[in-house]
Amino acid sequence: MTSVLIDTVAWVRIEGGRILCARPRGKDVFYIPGGKREGAETDLQTLLREIEEELTVGLIRETVVHAGTYEAPADDRPGAAVVRMSCYYGDYCGTLAASSEIEEVAWFSFADRALVPPVDQLLFDDLKATGALS
Repeated sequence: MTSVLIDTVAWVRIEGGRILCARPRGKDVFYIPGGKREGAETDLQTLLREIEEELTVGLIRETVVHAGTYEAPADDRPGAAVVRMSCYYGDYCGTLAASSEIEEVAWFSFADRALVPPVDQLLFDDLKATGALS
């Protein structure tokens, strides 16, 4: 049985040893901001669109750099879809605010790792190992 691959991009924004996370409306879990590509979008096009849609800020294209790519099951169910998350750092302009599709934004430390999905936890582990996440 081949599992489904969910291909996503995410924005890694760390300030003061904490990483920015967002909880979509109607969900009880937080995610690294970002989302799925539409059609033939590149990672950069997807990232710019998703972050503007979710957090009402514009990423500064020239500052966007790859931070790593992670894969993990979407959840604990057997045969669950696999999420691939390509992560990028980047500066932004504007004021961070939750959009209509985001219920809540929060700054998480490593202690909050259990509140995010498995693929996000892999990013948390790497950030903790490099000292970026407190």
